[in-house]
Amino acid sequence: MADEDIITRISALVDEEHQLRSGSGGDTQRLGELETQLDQCWDLLRQRRAKREFGEPESEAHVRPPETVEKYLS
Repeated sequence: MADEDIITRISALVDEEHQLRSGSGGDTQRLGELETQLDQCWDLLRQRRAKREFGEPESEAHVRPPETVEKYLS
């Protein structure tokens, strides 16, 4: 998966999140899923960029489980 594909996925997830938040009531379960998927996508993109910066194969970057990306500190 190329960076552009990840960015496209992020954009689609953000669009869906905005649609849910602008609707009445919202689907809190789906919002939670979207937030987790967004965290995973951003994490993957950061991994790929870091590997590229340090001369490592970006193909070694992988999607980490929600338990990992949801425990990052802000």
